[in-house]
Amino acid sequence: MEVLSNLEPKEVFHYFEKICSIPHPSYKEDKLSDYCVAFAKEHNLEVYQDELKNIVMIKEATPGYEDKEPVILQGHIDMVCEKEPGCKIDFENDGLTLKVEGDYVTAEGTTLGGDDGIAVAYALAILASDTISHPRLEVVFTVSEEVGMEGAAGIDVSMLKGRKLINLDSEDEGIMLASCAGGCSMECMIPSSWEEMEAIAIDLRVAGLIGGHSGTEIDKGRANSNTLMGRILLETAKVSDYGLASMQGGTKDNAIPRETTARILVPESEVDTVLHAIEELQAVISKEYSTSDPDICISAKQAGKVTTWVLTKEAAEKTVLLLNQLPNGIQKMSADIPGLVQTSLNLGILILDEEKVSLRYAVRSSVGTEKEYLLTKLEQLTSYVGGSTKRTGDYPAWEYKKDSTLREDMVRIYEQMYGKKPVIQAIHAGVECGILSGKLEGLDCISLGPDMIGIHTTEEKLSISSTKRVWEYLLEVIKA
Repeated sequence: MEVLSNLEPKEVFHYFEKICSIPHPSYKEDKLSDYCVAFAKEHNLEVYQDELKNIVMIKEATPGYEDKEPVILQGHIDMVCEKEPGCKIDFENDGLTLKVEGDYVTAEGTTLGGDDGIAVAYALAILASDTISHPRLEVVFTVSEEVGMEGAAGIDVSMLKGRKLINLDSEDEGIMLASCAGGCSMECMIPSSWEEMEAIAIDLRVAGLIGGHSGTEIDKGRANSNTLMGRILLETAKVSDYGLASMQGGTKDNAIPRETTARILVPESEVDTVLHAIEELQAVISKEYSTSDPDICISAKQAGKVTTWVLTKEAAEKTVLLLNQLPNGIQKMSADIPGLVQTSLNLGILILDEEKVSLRYAVRSSVGTEKEYLLTKLEQLTSYVGGSTKRTGDYPAWEYKKDSTLREDMVRIYEQMYGKKPVIQAIHAGVECGILSGKLEGLDCISLGPDMIGIHTTEEKLSISSTKRVWEYLLEVIKA
């Protein structure tokens, strides 16, 4: 029996549960994409699937709506895959374990993928219906949104006739997005060089952080486990000539990392001094982040005497220098929109392997020149210490459109239904409207969605009551 079968709207939660049963991490969306193709054929819809696995489905207007302007519904089919320690789910092969907690749907031990599975569920429910009135509907599902909007960048939308696009990738009911930041992924790499060392191994761990979305929650002041590990290594170097054997943290460049581990080798005579220094640092950091990350935990455990490879002193110094000197977090707030982050970056992934140390950032800005300047700063400092950089997934900002018929209509309908106006807002996170606007001249966009909390974390929850209200609102909008 379906876990969500008793929830309203039934058709939406039916498809949402189906989506959650199909693995769909970024770059592995094939199964969900193929399901959408099968769905389209079952319902006699026009369907396009490209090599990237992007999907376009078209349903002609219902009687009486043939002369109305087509509407584009858009979302993405990949999800951020995070899980709690000990969770055995394989995101490439297993579905999620859903559960209902009061007004929320959540997943046991993992992210839920409400971002952006709920968009797919809304669209499929509309397309499957024989009773919902609508103009020509053009549904666009993109892949790889969470890793740089690569699907939107590569999709062919030449078959679309609509110039009104409703993006369903927002997570605050009553707040509609009309502008967003542009972004780029940046990898900073330092070549690894190794030497053998015999000493006492100490395993370092930073854990218990809240994490979150590196766009919408970068302004919360939450700790970044990767940069904290850099700080620990910097402070430890003051009391010990240690060797750095391993290091890893984070899984997505656009998620604030919650856990980072490292192994250092310490001369036996310095072990007690190192452990004491880290204990003191734990107290300092816990106090600094007592509000934003109250459960932060920094641990150091001895693992006995070992003989293994560690980074050479020069390579380790360069690594620690970059970890501490490359910028992270908010770089500038908007002077025009109160409370809006204008430019930021997030060190989401940290990996030390045989060939290199890799620091992977998500860089965002609503001002293109500031984004470029920040990327150049990363490149310059990395190059200075003998490293190299790689840019991927560069996408433009979505600029605010002063005259928007779509926005005016949606505000009017919202006010009629709820007796108040929605909030029209710019957002620091990226949505695909900017890229798609560059592909479809004159495109008028708005982004909305139901209430979700904790996206990109294992605490992610989707509001049931909000999902119903947004569904009812969406149906009024598409038939207006």
